[in-house]
Amino acid sequence: MTNQKERTVIVTGAAQGIGYAIAESFIQNGDFVAIFDLNMEAAENAAAKLGNAKGYSVNVADEEQVKKAINDLVSERGSLDVVVNNAGLQFISPVEDFPLEKWNQLLAVILTGTFLITKHALPVMKKQKKGRIINISSAHGRIPDAYKSAYVAAKFGVVGFTQTAALETAKEGITVNAIMPGPVRTKLIEKQLPELAEQDGTTVEEALNHHILGKQWMKRLLEPSEIGATVVFLASDGAAAITGESIGVTGGM
Repeated sequence: MTNQKERTVIVTGAAQGIGYAIAESFIQNGDFVAIFDLNMEAAENAAAKLGNAKGYSVNVADEEQVKKAINDLVSERGSLDVVVNNAGLQFISPVEDFPLEKWNQLLAVILTGTFLITKHALPVMKKQKKGRIINISSAHGRIPDAYKSAYVAAKFGVVGFTQTAALETAKEGITVNAIMPGPVRTKLIEKQLPELAEQDGTTVEEALNHHILGKQWMKRLLEPSEIGATVVFLASDGAAAITGESIGVTGGM
């Protein structure tokens, strides 16, 4: 927990899935959440459901949009206390067939987006002498999987970027950490399974066991709220000495 009342929190890609659960966890903690999402209607709908939140239309890979959204938020709220870089997407293909435009798109959203949001949040946090940045990597930020070359490359990159940003800000009252979720019960996982089964020539159940649960010790999909709870902890006063870390929330992997 934190002693500060109603912090201002950005969560990117928070209109659904893990991002929505993270936003919900912060609101339950008494914070205000700015939902940064490419889809304005989805962001506004999520904010209406969550309560103490506001939706913003932001392409995290577009520097001008990122800069404007953060400036607008700080003007409205007066501070920026926590940033969660969660926005992401997936594309399944063998390396030799992987379309360049899809490669560029995944790296732009997952890696460049994390960089841009962090870049424009840091001046505000440095002025405050306090801030928390949590980057959502993946278990695939340390363990590869077939047909996910762009996703794996981007998530490995998020870990390296996290460590560099943490090193640069360690004396500024700012912490920068990454979380590596394992298989989480989301639409992203559900959408992957038929594609993975097709690539392998197997059933969806076999694809689930081989690609998703095969390496996991608990043999279950994690709940999005379990990721949200870990993010809220890393943003708390109790985590003030934790920086530059990549914490697995995987169910064992």
